[in-house]
Amino acid sequence: MSEAVPEPQGFTAETWAKARTFHGRVATQADVEAGRAVFALGDTHNAVAFEEPLPQPVIWTDEEADEEFAALIVQAEQHETERGEQLQVLGLLLPQGRTVIAFTDDVQEVDAADPDWLALLEADLTEDEAEVE
Repeated sequence: MSEAVPEPQGFTAETWAKARTFHGRVATQADVEAGRAVFALGDTHNAVAFEEPLPQPVIWTDEEADEEFAALIVQAEQHETERGEQLQVLGLLLPQGRTVIAFTDDVQEVDAADPDWLALLEADLTEDEAEVE
């Protein structure tokens, strides 16, 4: 019998600290399939999980959309490519429960009381409510 994959849960300014995280080891594809992790990289070397406390509020810049979003780091790993390049890869949770993969250069770590993060968070949550109506 297969394990039910948990639905991604979003967050608010009051609930962000309770967001589900993946930490302590490098994720596998089985972790992603079970909904425990955002990503798993199989074609890298010397992978390690970051030791920072999670979840961590961040402002994520989506380069493609040229837009900023409130997000949480819920998974953080460092990987080395075949050419020796260091990749610091993050699994982000967005307020609506969607997850994305980003690099450390794409985020700015902030405090949960940061007014810019709170404004982006409120805008995301308000936009979601408007779409439902």
